[in-house]
Amino acid sequence: MVAFSSEPCEKIMRIFDSDFLVIGTGLAGLTAALHLSAYGRVLLTSKSGASECNSRYAQGGIACVMDPDDSMDEHLADTLQTGGGLSEEAAARAIIEGGPERIAELEKFGIKFEHRESKPDEYDLGQEGGHSRRRVLHAGDVTGKALVEGLLVRAKADSNITVVENWLAIDVVPTGWLGLSGDNRCVGCYFLDKITGEILAVRSPATILATGGLGKAYLYTSNPDVATGDGIAMAWRAGLPLRDMEMIQFHPTCLYHPDAKSFLISEAVRGEGAKLIDRRGHEFVYDFDERGALSPRDITARAIDSVMKKYGDPFVYLDISHRDAGFLQKRFPTIYATCLNYGFDMARTPVPIVPAAHYSCGGVIAEVNGRTVLPGLYVVGETASTGLHGANRLASNSLLEALVCAHCCAEEVSRVWKDNPVSDITIPRWECGEAVSSDEAVVVEHNWNEVRSVMWDFVGIVRSDRRLERARRRLHAIRDEIRSYYKEYLVTADLIELRNLAAVAELIVRSAQRRKESRGLHFTEDWPQTDAVAKHVVLRDRPGGPLNVE
Repeated sequence: MVAFSSEPCEKIMRIFDSDFLVIGTGLAGLTAALHLSAYGRVLLTSKSGASECNSRYAQGGIACVMDPDDSMDEHLADTLQTGGGLSEEAAARAIIEGGPERIAELEKFGIKFEHRESKPDEYDLGQEGGHSRRRVLHAGDVTGKALVEGLLVRAKADSNITVVENWLAIDVVPTGWLGLSGDNRCVGCYFLDKITGEILAVRSPATILATGGLGKAYLYTSNPDVATGDGIAMAWRAGLPLRDMEMIQFHPTCLYHPDAKSFLISEAVRGEGAKLIDRRGHEFVYDFDERGALSPRDITARAIDSVMKKYGDPFVYLDISHRDAGFLQKRFPTIYATCLNYGFDMARTPVPIVPAAHYSCGGVIAEVNGRTVLPGLYVVGETASTGLHGANRLASNSLLEALVCAHCCAEEVSRVWKDNPVSDITIPRWECGEAVSSDEAVVVEHNWNEVRSVMWDFVGIVRSDRRLERARRRLHAIRDEIRSYYKEYLVTADLIELRNLAAVAELIVRSAQRRKESRGLHFTEDWPQTDAVAKHVVLRDRPGGPLNVE
């Protein structure tokens, strides 16, 4: 087994022990950690600052049946319809029905959701694309931030939870990689301390990947810089199967401005009456779907993409100027202020918008309780493919999934974690071999930019066999360069993230090439029809192997 380190080879690698290891401090990771702390010591790690995660930027809210006139069956029907035949009904029902209890728990934790002014005992529920009713609970237009910050305060105050920032996970450790006899199982993870450059390991009978999404695989994304697909790449290297990786959701409405970095304008704005119009003033989405601006995101994003290509327009408009400034400032204070900062008064003029990569509906195959085919390793949140989202995610179902699945995962882990003893396992020292420090950071940055450009240009909203094959060849060459670089030089955070980003990018392309139809978020010009029978695309070709060998 060969691996490389930024710490001197003669040092003894530090190994930390914890009853539970949770990697990722988004909503799923925080929820799992808070529940597991009742059963033992939890080490909760973040690759950056603990509050920096995809969950923090979720504006819309949490989809959950809270209105007496709504029903679980209606929410399920909307989810399955949006999922384009690939959602797993049993899993979707379990997650949807688990929502109200989790909302009640959040309120006990001090999280406050908006209520109607006229009826303070009723929630102010929003409506978003694909929903037949208003069922989205929200905390203004910063729901994700309220959730993450509120739960993080509780986690840091919990004596059984240790929160560690700036630890970047490198690879989980299956016993099969260690040459141990018996069934293959996960016993921990290697980390890079981004502050000191030290490589260390954590040994734990239960490792939970809650590492979030992979939006940074695309040039334009609503995701923060930390969304580099780390959990999916690590699980794949450990031999876990992946499902429907081609199903990448593009959020239809990100602010178009050179300095805005694809600032997301919540779908809830359309739920309050915003229209999508082209530069000629035409409300074009009705040409594609009778639901207009409240069509599911796959339809809306393709409609925008089609209009932009037809006329050569760099953007279209989101228009809610018929609502007064007072309403907009109260309902969408952050969005209104941000748009105003960039010169757009939503109450007076339409706002220019474009689609951007937003959410990965596929991922590591996992049950609702996070269990995977590798004992000791659990996956929750956006990293997982539980069967809820299928070919397209219903708006605001992501935070619901994170809450419910993380809770179910903690319950499952609390029952079985002692069946995976690790105290007698020796995790080998991370060897640096002949590796040296690199002064060629420009090579890493160049490959990073090329991966993202290739994905945006060739694997975007509308695809073709030719573009996918071109992307596959280029990504394969880039990954060859990364392997060489990884073996010759000491690892850095940028190199680890690039390695993961390139891996998930190629996995998306390979999955897209295997789907010979158009379904949900995957639309290809060469196969525009939808097959009568919906089938998953599953990648099972990773047998597992020595560390950093791909």
